[in-house]
Amino acid sequence: MTIREILKMGDPRLLRIAQPVTEFDTDALHLLIADMADTMRAVNGAGLAAPQIGVDLQLVIFGTRDVNPRYPDRPLVPPTVLINPVITVLGDAEEEDWEGCLSVPGLRGLVPRAARIRYTGFDPYGDPIDRTVDGFHARVVQHECDHLIGRLYPTRMRDLTQLGFTEVLFPGLAATDDD
Repeated sequence: MTIREILKMGDPRLLRIAQPVTEFDTDALHLLIADMADTMRAVNGAGLAAPQIGVDLQLVIFGTRDVNPRYPDRPLVPPTVLINPVITVLGDAEEEDWEGCLSVPGLRGLVPRAARIRYTGFDPYGDPIDRTVDGFHARVVQHECDHLIGRLYPTRMRDLTQLGFTEVLFPGLAATDDD
């Protein structure tokens, strides 16, 4: 098990545009994915993008098989490795909901996101992924893919009075949102 350091807001590496993955099913790619999964699990993340651990590649992982303590009331999102993702917004509907981020520890903000999206990309073997999703699943994918274009959720917020410390906004979650 290898736990990588998660970069924090303010680190300029989080602002870079990630590069496409060009080789699939390599030992290096599988090792990176394993490290990301170990890191995400260790901090109860809903997802993790390669740029968050300083790797400048278009690679995100998200989802869990069990209820996530950071989002206990949200539906399960299937564990997914998504490489070179493309998001297509479906319709004009938006939803606002609270988001946290492993790179913005201890804070949550009310973030508008497209309610329904289609995402495409590839799995670690280069096989295509094509899903149409809504709700929390769509939110998680959009959040993680934002990391690939150098964006953190506070830059999506429309009202910064809706940004606060998790321990104040959601006291029951404070113990799980410190990392």
